[in-house]
Amino acid sequence: MYNLIENIYNLIWSDALVYFCLLTGIYFTIRFRLPQLTQLKEMLRLLFNGGSSAKGISSFQAFSLALSGRVGTGNIAGVATAIGMGGPGAVFWMWTIAFLGSASAIVEATLGQMYKEVNDGEYRGGPAFYILKGLKSKAYAWTFAAVTIVSTGFLLPSVQSNSISVAAQSAFHISPVITGIFLAALLAIIIIGGVKRISKVAEYVVPFMAGAYILMAIIIIGLNITEVPAVISLIFKSAFNLEATFGAVAGTAIAWGVKRGIYSNEAGQGTAPHAAAAAEVSHPIKQGLVQGFSVYVDTLFVCTATAFMILFTGQYNVENPAGGFIVEHIPGVEMGPAYTQYAISHHFPALGGAFVALALAFFAFTTIMAYYYIAETNISFITRGSGKTWLIWLLRLLILGSTYMGCVTTAKSAWTLGDIGVGLMAWLNLIAIILLHKKVVLLYNDYNKQKKTGADPEFDSSTLNLPDLEIWSKKSGVQ
Repeated sequence: MYNLIENIYNLIWSDALVYFCLLTGIYFTIRFRLPQLTQLKEMLRLLFNGGSSAKGISSFQAFSLALSGRVGTGNIAGVATAIGMGGPGAVFWMWTIAFLGSASAIVEATLGQMYKEVNDGEYRGGPAFYILKGLKSKAYAWTFAAVTIVSTGFLLPSVQSNSISVAAQSAFHISPVITGIFLAALLAIIIIGGVKRISKVAEYVVPFMAGAYILMAIIIIGLNITEVPAVISLIFKSAFNLEATFGAVAGTAIAWGVKRGIYSNEAGQGTAPHAAAAAEVSHPIKQGLVQGFSVYVDTLFVCTATAFMILFTGQYNVENPAGGFIVEHIPGVEMGPAYTQYAISHHFPALGGAFVALALAFFAFTTIMAYYYIAETNISFITRGSGKTWLIWLLRLLILGSTYMGCVTTAKSAWTLGDIGVGLMAWLNLIAIILLHKKVVLLYNDYNKQKKTGADPEFDSSTLNLPDLEIWSKKSGVQ
């Protein structure tokens, strides 16, 4: 059975997907004239602009909800795994896919806003919605919705809870069974409250958890400030096969850097558009730019913080594809969050294990909350117009079961299944946003044109002759 799962994984995560992600990001970067830099000031301005409504959450709440999905196990265990499999050079490729992926995130989040609907009194949207309305393909839309429900409702939550369980057992000697029961019970209380409660929890928890983690990284960077040039040099040399020690994994570094980068920042994967669609904004581009910035926070801030802590302290091993290890600084230590625990313990022996365990608990738990919201949105898409209460409860039982099972299963099995889910969603969503991006170009130009006049941009779909966007048509009076 495991060989079958491995074969599926290798098929989905072939080099084709790695380069597809990179090339898509490059194309959007050029097509939208380097929005990652030219719109950076606007991204920051929009982040705290606007409020919520009865139908939608605020821009900052949508940012926090999306970021709760982006900032998770990938930022601690994922970075460590990338270094363990691809060497320090993998960090450079995580940076690269984050920078390029920011452009992809702008496109997919804008599309999420464009094609959102009002279901059960709340805004709902995501790739399934824009595939159905924009590409006129019900089969394609339903395929994405089904894959997403399985991935975010079953495959991905176990990765997050597994990392919490491993870290809790290492730091506090807590049984995986106890961790699983506690996480499932806490998650049940939150998800039964719906999107408003989920976004409210994320609004407060995400800034706190990311801030505390980055603060710890800044302290460790400060203690190793003289080593910064050497570590940056090691990352770049390893990425371009200029460091003899890591020559054997130079090619692997690209694959693992991109793979773990996508898993962490989720740009182009199709998860963030669900949160983006829930926001109350006057122009779809506004939420697109906010979500573009969230990729920076995830990878360029949080992932970099983890990488620097690990590389400064030398608390890592790098596997040799031919067998054994290229470097083995911490013999016998399993690849994953333990690298980060050892890195912090190097300077703070009494704090490292506990700090990483708590950080992982916050990071991974909020990610599971975001997964539930995404899965629920896709059930709402499939069942709109008909009763779906029993399906929602089935989803809740499924995600609670997955969360528990992740705590008591092996890390390798959890990560492999999680990667399959991420890869399937990425393939389906990237193709869709490439086919639909010209409509985003129209909105992007409209937004910039209004900005030049000094106005606060408002979108009216009737002026651009875009069908199937009734919610944005002032002419129809729906908005």
